[in-house]
Amino acid sequence: MRLVMIGDVGVVDDMVHIGDEAMFEAAHGELTARGAAITAISSVPEETSERYGVDAVPRIRFDGLDRDAAEARLKAVREAAGGAATLSADDPAREVIVAVADADGVVIAGGGNLASTWPLHVYERAALGAIAARTDTPLVVSGQTFGPRLEGRDRGLVAGLLEGARSTRVREAASLQLAADLGIRARLGVDDASFLGMADDGAGSPDRHGVLVSLSLSLGGAPRDETVDRVAALVDAAADLVGGPVRFHAHFGPHSGLEARGDAVLHDEVRARMRTPSSVVPSGDARGAASLARSSALLLTGRYHPAVFAAPGGVPVLGLVTDEYTAVKQRGALAHWGQDAVVPITAADTDGISRLGGLWAARDEVADEAARRLPGHRATTADWWDEVASVFG
Repeated sequence: MRLVMIGDVGVVDDMVHIGDEAMFEAAHGELTARGAAITAISSVPEETSERYGVDAVPRIRFDGLDRDAAEARLKAVREAAGGAATLSADDPAREVIVAVADADGVVIAGGGNLASTWPLHVYERAALGAIAARTDTPLVVSGQTFGPRLEGRDRGLVAGLLEGARSTRVREAASLQLAADLGIRARLGVDDASFLGMADDGAGSPDRHGVLVSLSLSLGGAPRDETVDRVAALVDAAADLVGGPVRFHAHFGPHSGLEARGDAVLHDEVRARMRTPSSVVPSGDARGAASLARSSALLLTGRYHPAVFAAPGGVPVLGLVTDEYTAVKQRGALAHWGQDAVVPITAADTDGISRLGGLWAARDEVADEAARRLPGHRATTADWWDEVASVFG
């Protein structure tokens, strides 16, 4: 079976977003194992094609458009999928339409979360759903976070997209409730990349050690200088408690270069304020990031996917959140594994340090609970991908 799959993928200017690539890679692995050949929709088709060994086409593209322009483009794409001459000959949406028309199915993978915070993702996926509907191509939506802010026209577009999907899977209870509010019956499961690179017979690395830190450059309006001091104090306290090396790993950073960009800029600022020695691990790829997270004894993270990788391996996680959206994701990821240590990043040196002692003292219980839950989550994830494959053939 030939499937067209969109994820928020494509390494631009050597900058990799580990989480987005991880969800696509996991979905690609599950579907190809079930006999699928994938055509990716990517920001950089040539790079994605080489990375995953797939065919690739460009995104439909709603970048930089205001609402009126986005509505006009959505209408033009929908009509072009029905055979109208509404797009120029070199419009990238034409390649997507041809790919979908020739496919057995369309998969909207994780990444590009559907929220009013990022309307371009809502329009991109609504347009892809419209193409699937016009070409009578089955559609499945996997690994999603909805909202929590989903308003006005965005709410209607997401509802229409999901109504056209044969199956939908979300990764937090909050997203499941929002889907129900839209009249959509969805399945709840762990993030699609939860088991990326994990051995089938074990929950994690036997030699976990040290503290791993992964922050997001986006601080949600928190004062930068003060926040850096607060996080530095938290990391020092964690190092005193845990011992071993302190490593920083940027989930949005240079794929191969050494210059500090993206999250690595904030990491360097925090490291400069710490009294504990630390080192930097280059961003690298998703599988390397997953292995790194599972090899740590304690994770401090403002990013989502370090928690997604670490928690199934029984690593205690302290999530640092900046707003309702990051709180929904961190709490959702940890709840699947029986963890709940999430604090505002503005309280890293108060509430965060207060949580450290109990979290570290409970590390054996955390590992045991992850090991207990692991078989069930793996089984339901396998069931999900079996269901997806059955939709298409």
